[in-house]
Amino acid sequence: MTTSHSEATISADPDVPIVRIVRDFDAPAELLMRAHLDAELFCRWVGPDGMETETVDWDPTTGGRWRYVARRDGNEYWFRGCFHEVGERRIVQTFTWEGQPEGVALETLTFEDLGGGRTRLRSQSLVDSFEDRDQWLASGMQTGIDQGYAKLDAVIAELGA
Repeated sequence: MTTSHSEATISADPDVPIVRIVRDFDAPAELLMRAHLDAELFCRWVGPDGMETETVDWDPTTGGRWRYVARRDGNEYWFRGCFHEVGERRIVQTFTWEGQPEGVALETLTFEDLGGGRTRLRSQSLVDSFEDRDQWLASGMQTGIDQGYAKLDAVIAELGA
């Protein structure tokens, strides 16, 4: 089992171009959902250390859209997508890095209540090809996710979880 303050488990499906991420948090599901949907909170934790993130469009509702820019060392990285479903324990959205606008991932995040104020976050990203999936995995994804989730732990602690 993965616990908070540790690495996320990232796996690649051998039959479908999907990346799966699983990590447990010492926080209730409602608080994790809030940290994913509240623009100010999201900017505080998403991405690797040293990245500053700013949302420029943020409508976290079913049918809404999002766009943000991440900045580091004078470089800007733009991302965008649409919220297809924002449910009680699930977010379904598209994800596009604007540096590769033809590559659109369909992401599903589920927030599983483990009891005792703990939640298992499961993320699944379906990409266009095995090549795209393998590029994601080779991009430093593990570091960015682990550092981002460590920051999310700190945000959650500040919020009183």
